[in-house]
Amino acid sequence: MIEDVIVEPMTERFILWRCLHGGSLARDTIDQWSPGNKMPWTRYRQRNMPLLLKITRTYGACAILARDGDKIVGHLRFYPKAVCSLKGAGGLCLQDDPAAGPADSFADSSFPDPAQIEDKTLVVHCLMTGSPQREENPYQRKGIGTRMVKALIEWAKANRWERIEADSFEDLPIIYGITGSAGHICPALPVIP
Repeated sequence: MIEDVIVEPMTERFILWRCLHGGSLARDTIDQWSPGNKMPWTRYRQRNMPLLLKITRTYGACAILARDGDKIVGHLRFYPKAVCSLKGAGGLCLQDDPAAGPADSFADSSFPDPAQIEDKTLVVHCLMTGSPQREENPYQRKGIGTRMVKALIEWAKANRWERIEADSFEDLPIIYGITGSAGHICPALPVIP
């Protein structure tokens, strides 16, 4: 049941190193893919695991996950704006090569200490519930995305981030409801009034 879906920040216990395009993922399925799939999964895993571990250890989290039992059925990825602007970050899409994705060596970059970051802005990279590539998606339009956004706002407040920026391909009612701004590019959402 949708009410049983748990929404929480990603931790080192389970690093969601790829997205949900093919469907939900769990510890026992995240490293499995069909042999005919042309994605360079092994290379992406080798790049993304150390990167996400470093971001999580440095800043506390970089994703809000929605979990139905042991399956991840939604995620909201976010990064400090200061990290997004570093050389090699690209667009930080974990399932893409540079320039949309990070450089293979991006995890070796020096990330700014949280206390030294002046612009306390988080940038939302993507929000996904279920798989947009599946014809039936029992997790979309059930409030899970809204719950993940609210969890991000609470996490950001608790960790002293001041703003959240989000670009979208469609209007996001939760952002409109909080900021009063509509459109595909949202102004920075103030976290701490």
